Amino acid sequence: MKLMMSKDEGISAFPESDNLFKWVGTITGANGTVYEKLSFKLSLEFPSSYPYSAPTVKFTTPCFHPNVDFKGNICLDILKEKWSASYDIRAVLLSIQSLLGEPNNESPLNVLAAETWSNQTVFKKHLMAHYEKGKN
Repeated sequence: MKLMMSKDEGISAFPESDNLFKWVGTITGANGTVYEKLSFKLSLEFPSSYPYSAPTVKFTTPCFHPNVDFKGNICLDILKEKWSASYDIRAVLLSIQSLLGEPNNESPLNVLAAETWSNQTVFKKHLMAHYEKGKN
């Protein structure tokens, strides 16, 4: 695992403290999405078997999204059955950033988010209410 300040716009991750198995990541929503300019913190926990096993990644900033539950758990295949030892932290964060703008509504963890996704005005209202709750 390497300390990273990615050249990729909108992602970064660093060890939480001296523990290299716990990191804090940040993702900024991509331009042109309802998440644009919103910044989300994530926790990344690496098992002792990393990189042969996927890290556990959760949103710590509330994130209203079809593939994120209210505890911050993320439904993303590369964090489960499609994990490969070739993935690094950068790939994980870029995949999550991409998921924000392109959810998989076929397997939602948040049904309300999946149902309102097609109406971006309504979705954005829910998103901002959820996001602002996390700031208080």
